[in-house]
Formats: sequence, C-alpha cells, structure tokens
Amino acid sequence: MTTTRIDRRMAKLKAEGRPALVTYFMGGDPDYETSLSIMKALPKAGSDIIELGMPFSDPMADGPAIQAAGLRALKAGQTLAKTLQMAREFRAGDDETPIVMMGYYNPIYIYGVDRFLEEAVASGIDGLIVVDLPPEMDTELCIPALKAGINFIRLATPTTDDKRLPKVLENTSGFVYYVSMTGITGSALADTSKVAEAVQRIKAHTDLPVCVGFGVKTAEQARTIGASADGVVVGTAIVNAVANVIGPKGEKTADPAEAVATLVTGLSQGIRAARLATAQ
Repeated sequence: MTTTRIDRRMAKLKAEGRPALVTYFMGGDPDYETSLSIMKALPKAGSDIIELGMPFSDPMADGPAIQAAGLRALKAGQTLAKTLQMAREFRAGDDETPIVMMGYYNPIYIYGVDRFLEEAVASGIDGLIVVDLPPEMDTELCIPALKAGINFIRLATPTTDDKRLPKVLENTSGFVYYVSMTGITGSALADTSKVAEAVQRIKAHTDLPVCVGFGVKTAEQARTIGASADGVVVGTAIVNAVANVIGPKGEKTADPAEAVATLVTGLSQGIRAARLATAQ
C-alpha cells in the first residue's frame, strides 16, 4: 500500500515529538455550508487529522450528542454523496490535512462499495473508520479499501484482550483508534493511568501509532492523554460546540465554525503542552 497523508502526518508529528490532535465533526450538521465552514476552520485552529462523520439513522455506538448531530444533518438533506462532495470542496483549498471518514457500513453498502471507494479516492479521503465491521468481515470493505490506497483504521477497546488484539490489528493501517472506555461516545473520561497501560499493551503488538478517544473535552485532558498516546481524538465536545449555538428552531445564535475553532485552539494548545511535559 502506498503512503497516505495519514502516514506522512503521523511521521511528521513523531519527528516533532508531539501527539496528533484528531478532530471529529458530523458532516452536514447543522447544514451543508455551515459544516463545510467548520471543516475548513479545523486545520487553522490546530487540528492535525480530520474525522468526517457520515450521518446514519441508526448510530448504535454513538451517544446522544452525536446521534442528535446525525439527525440534524439528515434532516438538512445530508447524504453520503454530499459528504464525499464536502471532502472534495475541502481538498480544493487543503491538500495536506488527512481526512478519515467515520461511520457505519449500511450507507456505504447501499451506495455500493466499488463506487464509494472510487469516489472516496477522487475526493481525497485518506482513511475509513467503520465501527460496525469486525475483522471477520474484512473482505466486505477493508481489503478493497487497502487496495484502493485508503487506510482502514480499527477500533480497540478495554475489552480487546491480547488474544483478540492480533486479529483486530491484522489489516489495520494508518493508526489504531483506542476507545478508552466501554459504552457509547461522549461518556466520562477514562482513568488516564489505565489509558497509558493500554497504549503500551497495544504497542507491544504493532508499530502503528495509537490514538486515544472518547471523553476528551478540555485542553488539560488532551495534554494528559497526549503524554502517553500518539494522538488524541475529540468528537463529542466539538459536536456539542455546534449544538450550543443552534437554537430550538434551528437558528444560529453564533457562528458554529467560530465556536468550534475556539474549542479546538484550546485543545491544540493542550496537545502541544504534552510534548513539553514528556520532553522534560
């Protein structure tokens, strides 16, 4: 497989001695144009890798905030085709920042795997996280994605033991996404000492970077997690920053892109402090 933007970005950050800030937002929330402006604001605010959410009507692994964001996006007319188009429009002005599409298999299956991968490559997508496709189903999407030059990023959790981990890592590329707790997205922050132990355990099985997510909301939390992980993933806090400036009738009480940029700037400062903490 050829080197992707994710591989290059993670190698660059490793050379700098700091973890990546990986930011998730829901494509099409609260509407297409606003969502595109959020996406464009992320790198300028300090995001190193963007996770672009694919809205789905039955998001079983997502907490209330991301579920609500997906429903707002679907109500506003967001589709998988429009999510790919959003990536294409973003790429017109930014050819460096890696984009990972994250969501569920059903919309991709309905769209058609071959068609989806062809358009994903054309749109500048670098990676996929499909939360409901286990390794046993790698022939469905994972293997074709790898052949197309797209990283397939797998989730590991606290319940992924040493017996299961090699299977999970078998066709994983780009980075490993360690979900720091069991349960739905947006839960309370996990015990950071246990996170450090888990990162080291995963690293004993792979040379891939390990990025940690679920529950990170503040710069201090990002700094703490970043002291042991190769990357910190923030999603629910960003989705909430959008929701907090959307009124009961869908009206914007402030600029969502500005609200997200303010949050991400703070998180980015926390991430950069993680390098200082570990370098001392």
